Amino acid sequence: MNDLGRLLIGIGLFIVAAGVVVLLLGRVGIPLGRLPGDFSWRGKHTAVYFPLGTCIVLSVVLSLVFYLLGHLRK
Repeated sequence: MNDLGRLLIGIGLFIVAAGVVVLLLGRVGIPLGRLPGDFSWRGKHTAVYFPLGTCIVLSVVLSLVFYLLGHLRK
């Protein structure tokens, strides 16, 4: 059970850190969620939002971070 508790604490800290990063990026002026390529459609009673541009940018950044971390661990 100790391992599960540590895992949950780690996941919680990761989510908090991700939230802080998103807040800081918003204050700096990087509009995550409002980039070119983010689709939004509003109907009369529905709204659909798909952040394709944001997903691509985050994927590239995270890929580079994990690539660099992998090479630093060797």
